[in-house]
Amino acid sequence: MPRAWLNAALFLSVLASEPAQACRMRAQLVLDDVKFADVVLVGRISNYSIVRDNAQRQRMLSLPNLRPDMRKLYQDPKQTLIWDYARFDVQVDEVLFGKAPRRLSVTWDNSTFEEPSELSSGPFLIALRDPTSRIPPLRGPSATIQPPRKPGRLTVLQAPCAGPFIFEPTSDNARAIRQILKEGSQSR
Repeated sequence: MPRAWLNAALFLSVLASEPAQACRMRAQLVLDDVKFADVVLVGRISNYSIVRDNAQRQRMLSLPNLRPDMRKLYQDPKQTLIWDYARFDVQVDEVLFGKAPRRLSVTWDNSTFEEPSELSSGPFLIALRDPTSRIPPLRGPSATIQPPRKPGRLTVLQAPCAGPFIFEPTSDNARAIRQILKEGSQSR
């Protein structure tokens, strides 16, 4: 086996047996990234839940050389892992940009892998993007970008390793986003 292939195989086996270090550092939230959104709305959240990727957990647990501490991690039902994501419904009160029905189901593939176990109903200003749309650029030294969990559903806008575009509707960030959207509509 050529040395390059051996090194690649060794790297992949280590990667598969270690927890992902997706974001070594948090990236700065850039509110202008709202320009990557397909829909920006104000609405209330319901049916929030974390969707566990049990198939990936089983694949990891089937590795014969998995360290005991990693086995314990993958078996822990309370542990949220890199492959998990959040899903919730939004009752739309106001559409600020794009088009949205009065109620929609969305996903949150959190690039910092820190989805909260619970989320209040809000209301929140939420920016969403189609999973096939461009994403904001990476502004930090590392990131892991997961494929879309539900390709037909909108997902929360979030640059790799930065915070999500979910804000209290009266917050400074929400006011700034409204201003960015207003200026964008005037320049069209």
